[in-house]
Amino acid sequence: MLIYSIRRILVSIPVLLLASFLVFWLVSFSRDPVREVLGARNPPVPPAVIQAEYQRLGLHDGFFAQYWHWLRRLVWDQDFGPSILPGTSINGEIGERLVTTLRLIVLAVIVSLVLAVVTGVLSAVRQYSKTDYSLTFAGFVLLSMPVFWVAVLLKQAGVVFNESTGTRYIFTFGEKSQGVDLTGMANALDIAGHLVLPTLSLALLNYAALSRFQRSSMLEVLESDYLRLARAKGLRRWQVLIRHGVRTALIPMTTVSGLLIGGLIGGAVVTETVYGWNGMGKLLIDAIRLGDRNVIMAWLLLAGTAVVLFNLIADLMYAVLDPKIRYR
Repeated sequence: MLIYSIRRILVSIPVLLLASFLVFWLVSFSRDPVREVLGARNPPVPPAVIQAEYQRLGLHDGFFAQYWHWLRRLVWDQDFGPSILPGTSINGEIGERLVTTLRLIVLAVIVSLVLAVVTGVLSAVRQYSKTDYSLTFAGFVLLSMPVFWVAVLLKQAGVVFNESTGTRYIFTFGEKSQGVDLTGMANALDIAGHLVLPTLSLALLNYAALSRFQRSSMLEVLESDYLRLARAKGLRRWQVLIRHGVRTALIPMTTVSGLLIGGLIGGAVVTETVYGWNGMGKLLIDAIRLGDRNVIMAWLLLAGTAVVLFNLIADLMYAVLDPKIRYR
């Protein structure tokens, strides 16, 4: 399995390089950030200052030279390059905001998977019942709603809940309370209160699709011969269902989960914008608005790496879920 993992990681390197080259090309030819930032100032900025800014950002060279300098700096110095905003460290900004976004994405992944597995299995076991129809209807409703609309509705529901109860356990803005120095358990509860609505918004983005896959996979397993044999041996229903049925039905879900991570990362940008989080999503939006190429490249490279890693984890989970699968 170790050799398989190393081989998969090595294969993903050319994919990330090609993706970075295409994104670099698109961003480079889309706009001139120096002219937009400095050229519109009044009084006009001296040409020498503009040329110095081109020199600082490395925009005076040709396209291939710019890409090579950026790639070499990333590989050898682990530096994403200078930002268009002087005095801003891209590495430092990403280090601070990545923690904020990761706790949202990881928790959303856990919530969406747990909900999808539970409701998918329940729908399959009680096929064509009122429970199955209700869960199917709820899934189709969520599938038809964009993530920003779900986020707005949940945000409004949080406001109504706080007003009706006279409490403020659920927060609707920011990743934590600003201007308040909290430590220990108080800080943890504050962060948890800010996580509730964004996590639900992001989790529901993938939950509906995952639950449909889990239901379909579970229905196939319930009709299999080895499950009938397990029941014929006298095993309890819950033992047959959990130990033999659910474990096998999770294999297709694992594949789909790895593929949907990309959508979850993209949904985090929208979710953080709606809830005013100062995370990676806001960093990308601000970078696009300013045309800050190095920040955009850093964000997309990290997102691509996350997609590759999650798909690798999904592949490795096959051997855990099905003993017949081994990587040699």
